[in-house]
Amino acid sequence: MFSTGTIIASIIIFGLLIFVHEFGHYIVAKMAGIRVLEFAIGFGKEFLKWEKDGTQYSLRIFPLGGFCRLLGEDPEEAHKSGSFQEKTLVSRLAVIAAGSIMNFLLGIVLFSLVYFFFLGVPQTQVAQIGEVFPQGRAAEAGLENGDIILSIDGKEMERWDDVVSYINARPDKDISILINRGNSELLITVTPEEEKESGKGYIGIAPVYKKYAFFSSIGLGITYTWFFVKLIFVSLAQMIAGEIPADVAGPVGIVAVVGEVMQTGISNLFTLAAIISINLGIINLLPIPALDGSKLIFLLLEGIRGKPIDPQKEGFIHFVGFTVLILLMIFIAFQDICRLFL
Repeated sequence: MFSTGTIIASIIIFGLLIFVHEFGHYIVAKMAGIRVLEFAIGFGKEFLKWEKDGTQYSLRIFPLGGFCRLLGEDPEEAHKSGSFQEKTLVSRLAVIAAGSIMNFLLGIVLFSLVYFFFLGVPQTQVAQIGEVFPQGRAAEAGLENGDIILSIDGKEMERWDDVVSYINARPDKDISILINRGNSELLITVTPEEEKESGKGYIGIAPVYKKYAFFSSIGLGITYTWFFVKLIFVSLAQMIAGEIPADVAGPVGIVAVVGEVMQTGISNLFTLAAIISINLGIINLLPIPALDGSKLIFLLLEGIRGKPIDPQKEGFIHFVGFTVLILLMIFIAFQDICRLFL
């Protein structure tokens, strides 16, 4: 069974991801002058609710979803003042896309926090060793934390990237590293070990990492968010093509992963939350009925045709899609339970 800490952490993560997604729809709708009728986090019975400026806010029992209900989503409200349907096509596209955009922004923020507070930013502009891994070739040869690499095989090393490139290109070949340690210069010979998967050489060293580097942390947050966006799209394409198995986890499986990651530290939990947030943003952009992606498709078709799709037909397609999604979620949850407990 899941521990209390795992359940609490999962609720916080799910709640944060859902809040950020729905808040994206909410804030852009407000900026566009669209009336927000209800903003809810969770599904099921309300256990906390209040109303302000014509919008009802609520927290509900099951923290596995949420919604932002706008005036005009019901065809009968389409011509009322402040309706979603009366706004320009660009405004409506922005409102629908804002949820996923906020999930990507959350990914950037979480990755940035990991590097700012926990890991630090690698100082690649200098060729200084920040850490020598125990039992690696570098440790065996006598390299130490803080050593400054001046040259390798007589070639000057100005940046960490120069060091990595040179070592990567010479697996199983002796190299002579000239280092500065204190007030002394030492020449150390080491043989890079070949990494089986990549065939590259490595000796077991890492650069100096600097915490609390604001702009550099944001830069890495953007870099890693973009990396996972590309990775997820490639993985989806490979699953569709049958190149890799369609191994999908639902809420139960994610809770199990949260429990495992919690034991490895808060920075890894932040990283997991960032990856899940990016996943949520991408999944919602897929052209699946009932998700934001399909709504964007209908709006784009409206732009091409010059008139909206029949609201009744669109509503029926979304209803069918929502029903299929619920059944799929139940099936995935059943698979997760079988993997974990049977």
